[in-house]
Amino acid sequence: MEPPMEQSGGEQEPGAVRLLDLPWEDVLLPHVLNWVPLRQLLRLQRVSRAFRELVQLHLARLRRFDAAQVGPQIPRAALARLLRDAEGLQELALAPCHEWLSDEDLVPVLARNPQLRSVALAGCGQLSRRALGALAEGCPRLQRLSLAHCDWVDGLALRGLADRCPALEELDLTACRQLKDEAIVYLAQRRGAGLRSLSLAVNANVGDTAVQELARNCPHLEHLDLTGCLRVGSDGVRTLAEYCPALRSLRVRHCHHVAEPSLSRLRKRGVDIDVEPPLHQALVLLQDMAGFAPFVNLQV
Repeated sequence: MEPPMEQSGGEQEPGAVRLLDLPWEDVLLPHVLNWVPLRQLLRLQRVSRAFRELVQLHLARLRRFDAAQVGPQIPRAALARLLRDAEGLQELALAPCHEWLSDEDLVPVLARNPQLRSVALAGCGQLSRRALGALAEGCPRLQRLSLAHCDWVDGLALRGLADRCPALEELDLTACRQLKDEAIVYLAQRRGAGLRSLSLAVNANVGDTAVQELARNCPHLEHLDLTGCLRVGSDGVRTLAEYCPALRSLRVRHCHHVAEPSLSRLRKRGVDIDVEPPLHQALVLLQDMAGFAPFVNLQV
């Protein structure tokens, strides 16, 4: 694209080259604007009409958009302008829009960007099952999805996701409190073969039934977060140890029914577990007590 002619604000020295005189497609877009933070680009487009056209062309070619790069809060109108022409996004993160983002804001963006592979909607509580349906239907290459703290996610919404996203590898369902064992069992049976990372943290409705089904259907699972899943117990953890050879990290803090014997097999394999074994906890407690520290050997 040739840069548009625009009057300079003053005299130009003979032989001098203005920034906008450089080739847009070959120089400015790939080698200059790609390195300018998004927040600065928004300021740049206010300089002149030509800069606005240049920035808009850059935005239309974006592969990754993270609203946090704009600021902690972004107005609805600003997001609409930024993503108006984007049709090749592969990564989309909209957490700073959580207070107002609705289906009407999100669904058109999803429809224009079927190549999306990573979507982060953490805390976006104004969305509904419709948005998740549009994502599942229109973005078959989706690999990573964060729905943390989205209370509207229920079993029916998750079933639609499991049915239509064959490439799904990472899923964050932290504090999606409507989800029960049945929904997680369905997810495991439909998409377990590809799952590598899953968070079910802070969900009191998830128990051993879901964890055991995940273990049996997710041979490549590497990271599982069960923090605060009060119904998960030792039976579920033992099944993980038996069926998940790729497991690298397990989060079970505040899972009060998970006993150390069920974790020991995973510890021996080097799995990173966020709770210390009871012996270590006792020794640290003794070490903190006055008069005992010199005599405690933590290598026991």
